Amino acid sequence: MARFDRYLLSQFMVLFGFFSLVLVSIYWINQAVRLFDRLVGDGQSTFVFLEFTALSLPNVIRIVLPMACFAATVYVTNRLSSESELVVMQATGFSPWRLARPVLAFGLIVGLMMSLMTHILVPASMSQMQERQEDLQRNVTSRLLTEGTFLHPIDGITFYIRDIAPDGTLTDVFLSDRRDPEAPQTYTAARAYLVADGSGAEGASGKLVMVDGLAQTLNSENNRLFTTHFKDFTYDIGRLFGDVGQPFVHVRHFFTPQLFLQPETVATLTSSSLGSVLEEAHGRFGQALLCVAAALIGFATLMIGGYSRFGIWQQVVLAILLMLIVKGVEGVVQDPVRNNAALWPLVYLPGLIGIGIGTGLLWLSTQSSRPWLRRRTVTTPDAPQDAGTAP
Repeated sequence: MARFDRYLLSQFMVLFGFFSLVLVSIYWINQAVRLFDRLVGDGQSTFVFLEFTALSLPNVIRIVLPMACFAATVYVTNRLSSESELVVMQATGFSPWRLARPVLAFGLIVGLMMSLMTHILVPASMSQMQERQEDLQRNVTSRLLTEGTFLHPIDGITFYIRDIAPDGTLTDVFLSDRRDPEAPQTYTAARAYLVADGSGAEGASGKLVMVDGLAQTLNSENNRLFTTHFKDFTYDIGRLFGDVGQPFVHVRHFFTPQLFLQPETVATLTSSSLGSVLEEAHGRFGQALLCVAAALIGFATLMIGGYSRFGIWQQVVLAILLMLIVKGVEGVVQDPVRNNAALWPLVYLPGLIGIGIGTGLLWLSTQSSRPWLRRRTVTTPDAPQDAGTAP
């Protein structure tokens, strides 16, 4: 690779890292807030929150890679143009096709990063996250055993424990069940124990045994309160969470060979159509093409105008519009492919259109750059000059 290519590629990579960091941070903060409310609100520890946040990062990176690639290409090309570096290189004989060589290399590098994310890291992280979510859903202890905090595991249920003894005894337990507005119930007990069910697994079917307590039921029709003192009372914890049901599995949880070799099996396990499975499988390769297209569009669009002291903001706006068109095509082809698996080649259409647009703009820049270079050619002393023409 020539020195100029290495210089230009290094500029792309530095700005790509910067924009990736910014965009990932924005998306990560948005997801972290929702994860914090859902996990910590259910009594989970900070370690669990950090674990889920780390597992969500590969999917976030997958989303922002094309945008970061496009932003880095546009920013670097705009800066090189404003500082006349591209003008100097074109004056030395570098054509737009030659200048686009490091841009293509940059797009391929980002495409490889995207392939690593979509084929390996995203399926692995999402599968692990799904397993951890199922573990937490089945683990009643981690959702209820929080001292000094009013918990709301589901709408209409409030649970409170003042203290947990070293032997596992729950003291001063309060349980309010308002799911039936006609007859809300409240249970209070001096002590309680969380025990496993008959299968020996402590989970959503565990039992809460309350000792020395009071049960109160309010009849909303006549506003009469019925109270019952009990020595011991068993409450089915499964009523707090309902039926856990079958775990949800998304097609993105499977690795690419499984999607291609066993599409019918994956469609059955995920309760989705065969077209959705093939759309996900081929879409992972299409995402890599989009990265190459983003780099070419960002560079080629800014090359069609040549140098201007007023900047090239028009070309920047045009590049953004072209990327929106490519992303719009990506959204349009999804539904037909999901409804008809035979239309899977349409998945590659957005990336191919983007590469075609970038190639066409590069060709256009070669046509527009020739008169531009001729206007800047230094005339010989024998050649006549117009009076109003600058030397």
